[in-house]
Amino acid sequence: MTNDELKDTLRGMLRDMLQARFEGGRYADLARAHGYADGYMRALLDTGALDQAELLQLVSRERRRFVDEVPAGVSAVA
Repeated sequence: MTNDELKDTLRGMLRDMLQARFEGGRYADLARAHGYADGYMRALLDTGALDQAELLQLVSRERRRFVDEVPAGVSAVA
């Protein structure tokens, strides 16, 4: 996989996690989504695919994108 593909995969995991968090769904769904994203981020750091600054920037952008695009009726207040 290329770095762009790895980042796209992480973006998808982050969106799933944020959606589970702000939809108020089951805790198990949130915990699973969070665990997948956390483990993937750790692997990206451990393998050197991304450094900490790149990872923080990617997560920050994805959170901002989610908050800006949140559907009506879903509270995105963190």
